[in-house]
Amino acid sequence: MIDKTAIVDSNAKISKNVSIGPYSIIGPDVEIGEGTVVQSHVNIIGNTTIGKNNQIYPFASIGNDPQDLKFKGEKTLLEIGNHNKIREYVTINPGTEGGGGITKIGNNCLFMVSSHIAHDCIVGNNVILANNVPLGGHAHVDDNAIIGGNSAVQQFTRVGKYAMIGGMCGVVRDVIPYGIAHGNRSILQGLNLIGLRRKNIPNKEILSLSEAYKIIFKNENLTENLSNLSNDIRENKLVSEVVNFIEKDKKRPICTPFSK
Repeated sequence: MIDKTAIVDSNAKISKNVSIGPYSIIGPDVEIGEGTVVQSHVNIIGNTTIGKNNQIYPFASIGNDPQDLKFKGEKTLLEIGNHNKIREYVTINPGTEGGGGITKIGNNCLFMVSSHIAHDCIVGNNVILANNVPLGGHAHVDDNAIIGGNSAVQQFTRVGKYAMIGGMCGVVRDVIPYGIAHGNRSILQGLNLIGLRRKNIPNKEILSLSEAYKIIFKNENLTENLSNLSNDIRENKLVSEVVNFIEKDKKRPICTPFSK
């Protein structure tokens, strides 16, 4: 159902069973999948593809120009998956030519009121951004990560899978998978043990990850500490994910218990 006051460009690709509420605007290069509900006063423009069964709440702005002075109107993309909830006043920008040309969001995410996803961000599945959380450009947030209210993620920063960020935190360093970080400038506080248990990870594997955590973050010399991990510990999938995350080429330093 499309409300009579909505403005939907004739070139937009609107699937069946899509609901578009009063005074919403849908641009010509927009594609919306089956079962998605666009409530009132929503603006969706640009080269934007939205999947199935998403809920988009009033005053969200999706696909408008990146907030990047280098953007000169080039044709770039925004892709949003399925079953996401995009709450009031959320803003999501497409990519830029210099950043890969695409902003990409997975499935089953919740973006609370006034959260922001900037240009060239990659957001995984089951991610939660609480109220007023901005992701700076080129940020990567992996599956099942949760970022608390009023926290801000600096551009080019990575947040690993199942990581939890406390509220009112400036995330200026990469947070490892399964890590917990909070504080004024993202200090690593330990492991997300509750999240691991909810994932039904065997206790033996969690204990192995905990042992690895103590070795890796024994001091600030992460390179030497990683070399001290035994092969048995490295074979643990959880540990392997953390090690690969730390060793991967990166723009930001790793968040540690010694971060200041």
